[in-house]
Amino acid sequence: MIPHKQYGIYERFIKRPLDCFLSTLALIILSPVMLVTAILVRIKLGSPIIFSQERPGKDEKLFKIYKFRTMADKKDENGNLLPDSERLTKFGKILRSTSLDELPELFNIAKGDMAIVGPRPLLTQYLPYYRPEERERHAIRPGLTGYAQIHGRNYLMWDERIAADVKYAKKITFIGDLSIIIQTVIKVIKRSDVAEKRIPPFDQVRREEAVRQGKEIK
Repeated sequence: MIPHKQYGIYERFIKRPLDCFLSTLALIILSPVMLVTAILVRIKLGSPIIFSQERPGKDEKLFKIYKFRTMADKKDENGNLLPDSERLTKFGKILRSTSLDELPELFNIAKGDMAIVGPRPLLTQYLPYYRPEERERHAIRPGLTGYAQIHGRNYLMWDERIAADVKYAKKITFIGDLSIIIQTVIKVIKRSDVAEKRIPPFDQVRREEAVRQGKEIK
């Protein structure tokens, strides 16, 4: 069960309409950039141009997130896809480091699946591994950027990242969102906090933790 959340005036009446307006405006302004990116993805990586995947959103309801694809369809001699690290191309790394691969998520924001600011939507396979208090990150819409993204991004350990998400979910303000957006833009321009070597997957970390503690994850 998702912990009960108290909504403030900004979150209740302003945040969603503002997200809808800004995401629509961004789609119009950035349409040339998205068109060029789509063409380059088609030339360098093939089709489909858009990668979609189910992610848990508000109240853990699943939705399809949209991104520009960043990986090739390289397969082994048995026809199985190679590991992600071997399929991620140099062009794909550029898309990720500049966050251009995230631009199609503006459609998710306009649709109401996501917000501009909120916890990043993680994989559905992680759902059984959240502690009860950590599920509060799902009491709000996931975001294109968030509090964790400006406080370490890929360098944060999972406990720190989830704690940052919960901290944001508990207190959402206009000034806070504006600050996160500004700092995100600065980090994207500087291409900072983008780790080449990522930490292990969340579910793997929690399984190993459970083994060490002699616990069983249901």
